[in-house]
Amino acid sequence: MPVDPGPEDIKRYMEEDDGGPVVMLNMLKYKTDGGRESYGEYGAKVMAFLTEVGAEVLYAGEASTDIVSPEGWDWDAVMLIRYPSRSKFLEMVMNPDYQAITHLRTEGLDEAILQATKPLM
Repeated sequence: MPVDPGPEDIKRYMEEDDGGPVVMLNMLKYKTDGGRESYGEYGAKVMAFLTEVGAEVLYAGEASTDIVSPEGWDWDAVMLIRYPSRSKFLEMVMNPDYQAITHLRTEGLDEAILQATKPLM
């Protein structure tokens, strides 16, 4: 399973842009050997980039008890991050300084879900 979006993923993401804010659901499975530490370093460094584009972490927590879930649904952490717009997310990920730290995320994750969401109401 890829842990980083590719060009086609970003293209599709931007084609669905309605101009409003977007909340990104992040579900993370760390690599067993040093993954949590590598992702932790990424998390500390990414905060400046989130602030720069006006994003905010709405929730970040460790996954706990599965009550109802598909077989094999075994995540380590979940985050909800609100961006003012899809273009602000893209601005962040295209920033060369941000690109210089993405290896920490890639090296730290075995699996990931990165899902754009929209409000129901």
